[in-house]
Amino acid sequence: MTVSVLSPTRAGLWWGLLGVVAFSFTVPFTRIALGGGGFSPLFIGSARAVVAAVLAAGALVITRQRLPRGVQWVRLAVVAGGVVVGFPVLTSFALTTASASHSAVVIALLPAATAVMAVLRGHERPPTSFWVMAMVGAVAAVAFASVQGDGLGGLHWSDLLLIVAVVAAAIGYAEGGLLARQLGSWQTVSWALVLAAPLMVALTGVSMAQTPPTGTPVEWTAFAYLGVVSMFLGFFAWYRGLAIGPMAQVSQVQLVQPVMTISWATLFLGEQLTWPTVLGGLVVIASAATAVRARLATPPKVEERPKEPTPVG
Repeated sequence: MTVSVLSPTRAGLWWGLLGVVAFSFTVPFTRIALGGGGFSPLFIGSARAVVAAVLAAGALVITRQRLPRGVQWVRLAVVAGGVVVGFPVLTSFALTTASASHSAVVIALLPAATAVMAVLRGHERPPTSFWVMAMVGAVAAVAFASVQGDGLGGLHWSDLLLIVAVVAAAIGYAEGGLLARQLGSWQTVSWALVLAAPLMVALTGVSMAQTPPTGTPVEWTAFAYLGVVSMFLGFFAWYRGLAIGPMAQVSQVQLVQPVMTISWATLFLGEQLTWPTVLGGLVVIASAATAVRARLATPPKVEERPKEPTPVG
């Protein structure tokens, strides 16, 4: 009797896709949690990290992970600053005014931005096409945000927050990709969550003092998803996929995340899918895909190479 077993390549792709699907709900669910005004953006951005930190601490203790050492703590602080503090808080404030589909197009720049940070951090020398397409993607994202605002040059504060959030996440993931070679993939994210916990607890306390959370059951459900899945469980599936590999192939699965996010925004939030959104999303995603593949075609010049761009929850 023949038993059908998934090849490592297919298993890695399926795990990676599961992680991307989990992350694709983050922006729409943040918008839902903010919708009724029962939660402040600071509460959503900080308290979800507190929930994830509790789960991360439990996982680290149960599996008896060794403590990071020396400079690893500094590097974990960089990871935490980008993906635990920076991205969640900045996007939460941005989504108080920006639509989920609009935000998804701007955030679609993240794979290319992370690849750029990984190149700089890893001292790689990618071909000229990499830099050209990364720049095209950045210009396309900014142009889309401007046109969607008050015409060319009409960037809103929400757009600037989204762009800064992308930069913060890109720095955090590039450093995290390198550090994961030493600590392990999900362990790196878990230690970053634990390290940032005191700050996020303090910010949660401030947010609750200013605006006590009074969300509806739907908003609390959306918030719970952000804390449990977007900030924690999603990383388990994503990093499992990267670990099985091939990493270069699995990492490219994240390029479908903006498409999923826009679809969920249309389905759950009733946002209209406009031609500027479709065109802007296609240009940014295509630019990011070309830049990532151009980098993958050129192996790093150093022995320790960073992980590929990682989606954000």
